[in-house]
Amino acid sequence: MAIAAASSCKLTGIPSAALHLDLCAPAEALGGTLRFYDGDDYRFPQPAKPLFASTKYLNTSYFQSASFTGKGRLPIICNAISRLKDDVGDQAIISGIIPGPYTLLLYLIEPGGLFAEMKRESNAVQDALSQLSAFLAQIAQNYRAAGADFITIHEMGGSPGFIGPAKFEQFVVTALKQLIADLPKPTVLSVCGNANRSLALLHEIGADAISLDQVTELRTAREALKDTLLFGNIDPVGTLWRGDKDSIMEAVRGAKDAGVDAVWPGCDLVPQTSIENLRFLLATT
Repeated sequence: MAIAAASSCKLTGIPSAALHLDLCAPAEALGGTLRFYDGDDYRFPQPAKPLFASTKYLNTSYFQSASFTGKGRLPIICNAISRLKDDVGDQAIISGIIPGPYTLLLYLIEPGGLFAEMKRESNAVQDALSQLSAFLAQIAQNYRAAGADFITIHEMGGSPGFIGPAKFEQFVVTALKQLIADLPKPTVLSVCGNANRSLALLHEIGADAISLDQVTELRTAREALKDTLLFGNIDPVGTLWRGDKDSIMEAVRGAKDAGVDAVWPGCDLVPQTSIENLRFLLATT
């Protein structure tokens, strides 16, 4: 893991590095069973089945029953971060990546049941999210202790573009606030989908930086996030993977003109993205 992460930095010259890792490691540590894919299937691991029938199982007693931060791949990840830091820490900043609380909850509860409980048992859902926030904070603190320079919270499943601004405000904002308050600075909050109607809520959460998807309007975001670092939002598929130098240059120019503080992919890079395109991205920025 450490060698693979370091190779991206060494091959492209981009002065940052992160482990090539799925977001399911915390769910696995809690007891979830994952489905891994072989060969040329580039899908991330996914939960094989829901771990819990209800959010009510994710209560204080459950988290007091074991030290989950020492289970699954979490200790291996910390070891890999430490090795990565030793290898390229003088050339690159190291990111520790965790899912957001709602994204993690989606990996643990059958989505249909979760959505039903959000309507009928909202307090139980909110309590489960609070417990998961505290758990994720412990993981992130261990990543920082291992050598990560900052933490990226990837709230993919719980982004306002996916569950809507109202549900995002009701369930996710408070959980993210709690998580970020428990973490050492700096923190980056990454959200997928169209967040144009929820920029004020994103600002309220308190992350040091917000990373936005390519479908969110950067100029509008810049106006709403005046005292927050803005990262984004180059299309990783249409531009960085399938695009040419002209399209990359145009996208970077547009992001800069919109006022981003760092040119950053709108979401995960496609594994087949060429080294040449990534090198050109660096040269253009």
